[in-house]
Amino acid sequence: MAERKGSIKVSTENIFPVIRQWLYTDKDIFLREIVSNAADAITKLERLRTMGQWDEEEKPAYRIDVSYDKGQNLITVEDNGLGMTEEELDNYINNIAYSGAMAFIEKYQDQSDAGSGVIGHFGLGFYSSFMVSSKVRIDTLSWQEGAKACFWESDTGTDYTMGDGDRDTWGTKISMYLSDEAKEDFDAFKLRQILTKYAQFMPYPIYFHDIEEEEKKAQEALENGESQDEESKEEAVSTEPKPINNPNPLWTKSPSEISDEEYISFYHELFQDYRDPLFWIHLNMDYPFRLQGILYFPKAEEHMDTLAGRLKVYYNQVFVADDVKELIPDYLFLLRGCLDSPDLPLNVSRSNLQYDSNLEKLSNHIVRKVADQLKDLAKNEREKYESYWKDLSLFVRYGSLCDHKFYDRAKEAFLFESEDGTYRSFAELKESGKEKFYYTTDPKAQIAYIKRLTAKDEWVFLMEHELDLPFMQNLDMHDQLHFVRVDAEVAGESGNEDRKEQLERIFRKATGNDKLEIEVKGLGPDAEAAILTEDEETRAMRDLYERMGQDMGQDLDSLIPPKHTLVLNTDQSLITKLCLLDETSGKEETSLTLAEEIYDLARLSHGSLLGDDLLHFLKRSQTLLEQVDL
Repeated sequence: MAERKGSIKVSTENIFPVIRQWLYTDKDIFLREIVSNAADAITKLERLRTMGQWDEEEKPAYRIDVSYDKGQNLITVEDNGLGMTEEELDNYINNIAYSGAMAFIEKYQDQSDAGSGVIGHFGLGFYSSFMVSSKVRIDTLSWQEGAKACFWESDTGTDYTMGDGDRDTWGTKISMYLSDEAKEDFDAFKLRQILTKYAQFMPYPIYFHDIEEEEKKAQEALENGESQDEESKEEAVSTEPKPINNPNPLWTKSPSEISDEEYISFYHELFQDYRDPLFWIHLNMDYPFRLQGILYFPKAEEHMDTLAGRLKVYYNQVFVADDVKELIPDYLFLLRGCLDSPDLPLNVSRSNLQYDSNLEKLSNHIVRKVADQLKDLAKNEREKYESYWKDLSLFVRYGSLCDHKFYDRAKEAFLFESEDGTYRSFAELKESGKEKFYYTTDPKAQIAYIKRLTAKDEWVFLMEHELDLPFMQNLDMHDQLHFVRVDAEVAGESGNEDRKEQLERIFRKATGNDKLEIEVKGLGPDAEAAILTEDEETRAMRDLYERMGQDMGQDLDSLIPPKHTLVLNTDQSLITKLCLLDETSGKEETSLTLAEEIYDLARLSHGSLLGDDLLHFLKRSQTLLEQVDL
C-alpha cells in the first residue's frame, strides 16, 4: 500500500449526539453557556474600548436580557456586546470547537490584558442549546462600522440557514425554541433558579423577563391607572426590573474598602445562615496565579452531613462547582466561602477541573493562607481567638490529622482548654519542661482524679471529642507531647509493701478476680482509700477498634481485655482497718465485705461501675448503713 497523508474528518451527525449526551450531562448547563457567551461578547467589546480599538469614550450601559415566553415556548438571551459579522458568524458557529474568545485573545495577544475576564475557551458552549431546543436562531450585528446584520438558524444543529438580518443595534440575540421534552422541564421559576446558581455574580447586569407575567402586570397597571393622568400610566407600565445578579461581588473589591458589616451581610446572602461567621480571610493575589475569594469560619455545627455547597468555586465570576476536591482539601470544606480564579484548568464542560501543576500550587496557597490567619489571630488577638476556639477546634484538629503540612503550619495556633476553662498554647506546652500532660474525657465523672493531679500542679486538659485521641497521638508522634488520661496512673510515694501480699489476697477473693492487679502507694491520709487506673496503651487500642467499627468476630473485651490496676493507699485508715479485720478471728467475712465496698467505690469514681454491679453496690451500701448503731 502506497504511503499517503490526509486530515481526519469529523462527522457532525456523529459528534452532536456526543455533545448533547456526554459533554453536558446536566441540561441546566445550556443557560450558563449561552449567558457566559453573552458576557464574553461584552467583555471583548469593553477590552476594545479600553485598548483604543473602538471609538467610544464613555462606557456603555452593558446588560444581558434573558426572556421566557411560555406562549411560544421560547427562551432568548440578548446582549449588547460586540456582535458578529457574517464571516465571524460562519467561523464561530459553523466550525465546531472554534472559539471566538480564543480567536479574540490571539488577535490582540500583544495587549497584556486582552484575555482578562474572558470566560469561553473551547468553542462548544453554544451547541449546548440544542440539548433543549427544537430550533435555535441567532440574530447579530457587529460593532464594526458599516457592518450588516445577519442571522443563523438551525433545527438540528447540523444543517443551517444564514442570511441578512434586521437587528439595528450591535450585539447578539440567541432564540431557543424549546423541544417537547424541554417544555416539561423548564418554566420561569426553573430558569430563575438556574440563573441564580450559575450567574449570581456574573460581571454584567442580567435581567430576567417572564413575558407572560410582565404582560399581565402591565395590563393590571393600565386597568388600575385608568383614573390617573397619562404620565402616571406610562411610568407604571415602563418600570425597569432590577438585575437578578450582583455584578460586583465582595471578593472583587479591596479589603480596605469593605466593612465588617458588609462581610457579614454577604455571608448571610450566600449561605442563608442566621448566625454570624466568626471571622474571615480575604484572598487576593495576582502571582504566580490569579485568585480572589473570601473564606468564612462559621460557628461549629453538631452535624457534618451538610458540607455540599459550602465552598463555591467560580471562573471569572461564573459558577463552576461547589465540591471541587482537586482544589480544596476535604478538611477545608468545614469552612464556607467563594473562590474565583481565571487560572483554573477547567474541563471541556466547565463543570469541573482538570489536574495540572498549578492546581496543587493553588491548593497549597489556600491552605497556607488559612494556617497563617489562624497563627496571626492566636498571636496578636489571643483573647478574641480563645473565644473562637470551641468553634474552631474541630476544624483545626481535623485538618492537622488530614494533612501533615497543615499540622506544621498551624500548630502554633493550637490551643488546649484546661479543666478550669483557661487555655494554654502549643508553645506553652513545648516550653513547660513537663514530660507528660493529662487529659480528661469527662471532667464531672473524673473530678477526683483531676483534683488529685491539679493539687500536684499538673496540667489537665479537656479532650472530649472523638478526634481528640488521634490528635493527641499526632502531637506525641511529631512533637513529643505525651498525653495520658487522668485515670491512667497515680503519682505517689511507694506504699507499705509489707501489706501488698495480704491486700492482694483480700481483694482478689472479695472480687472473685484472681488476676486483679494491685499496687500499694502512700498517697496521704486524706486521699481516697482506693483508686482504679486503666492502662493508656490498651485503652487507646480499644478506642481505635471502636472507632473503626469493624466486626471483629468476638466482643471487644475478649479481643482486647481492659487492663485495670487497683491502687491502694496504705496511708489511709480504712486500708489499715481492713488489714486488722482480716487478722482478727471471726472477722474475715466483714473484711471481704469492706474490701468489696472499697473496690466498688474506686470503680464508681472511675466510671466503670455499671448495670447489675451498680445495683449490687447500692444494696450493699444500704445494708452497711443499716448496721450503724444509734
